[in-house]
Amino acid sequence: MAKSYSPPPFLVELLAARAPSGDEFESQAVFDRHVQPSADIYQKDALGNRIATLNPKGDPILMLAGHLDELGLIVTYVNNDGFLYFNTIGGHDRIMIPGRRVIIRTANGPVKGVTGKRAVHLMNPEDRKKVPEIHEMWIDIGAKDKKDALKRVSIGDTATYDHEFELLNGSIGTARAFDNKVGAYVVGEVLIRLAKAKKKPAARVVAVGTAQEEIGVRGATTSSYAVDPHIAVAIDVGHATDHPDCDNRKFGETKLGGGPIICRGPNINPLLYERLVEAAKKAKIDYQLEADPRPTGTDARAIQMARGGVATGLISIPLRYMHTPSEMVDLADVEACVQLLVEFTKALKPGDYLHW
Repeated sequence: MAKSYSPPPFLVELLAARAPSGDEFESQAVFDRHVQPSADIYQKDALGNRIATLNPKGDPILMLAGHLDELGLIVTYVNNDGFLYFNTIGGHDRIMIPGRRVIIRTANGPVKGVTGKRAVHLMNPEDRKKVPEIHEMWIDIGAKDKKDALKRVSIGDTATYDHEFELLNGSIGTARAFDNKVGAYVVGEVLIRLAKAKKKPAARVVAVGTAQEEIGVRGATTSSYAVDPHIAVAIDVGHATDHPDCDNRKFGETKLGGGPIICRGPNINPLLYERLVEAAKKAKIDYQLEADPRPTGTDARAIQMARGGVATGLISIPLRYMHTPSEMVDLADVEACVQLLVEFTKALKPGDYLHW
């Protein structure tokens, strides 16, 4: 039998927060509550980023970025019978959407519903082979008609799947939005631990909970310009390829429980990559490698190109079943990522700008 595991309350609260891109209020509130007390300076901005600074006179300036937002749905139309039609926020696999319980964030509190589609019994053989288009699905909130529905919801309200965090076995858990609540947790937790340390880091550490990553790394684009860091590390999730139907020849070899994934490629400063590996080895932390031949699909792509350019790295938490309602992560990998970044940050010295 696996040992019992107690997940960090900060992370659990982030996983419970419902925060589709552009509607990050709940995850912002959790980040505020846990990170602000440890920061020397704490800022909000027009896009909804959270920018926490420790040791504001330090050098170099290190930015740690993890995005606060997640996938979601947005209500676009209510028909005369009270059924809600929607569009997607972020990159959904349409096959995953029907038959899900959802929670809609409204001005008057949460409203529960179910995503509907025509039942298999009412389809012909050709229909059964098709994945329904977005406009062929709806949300049913049990409304009598359009008037009744619009008393409870409004056009533009957002919804998320009603799939909550749960531990499956030891430290392995599932949740609808490990992507990327784990990254937001890591950057906040690193700052909290550094603030508690007896010795201040040489660096100015800026932990940023970024907004709107899922629709184009938008919060990272503006916050990296504002912070103007010398060095930055984005923390996101990466594909664990240790499950059936995942060809390692195409997707590389990474696994749950194997430690943080350190990225290499054009999006990554090679000296920063070496420093991250050194930190992992010094702290005796298991790590994995991935290679990406182009700008990554993470905040790192925006941060690297901010202002005159930033020495950028990317660490990913191995995750199975990305962008599904039941993503899977080993929380031991999350803790290892926090420890790696604390070790890396403590080793920085004034003038470490990692130009090459």
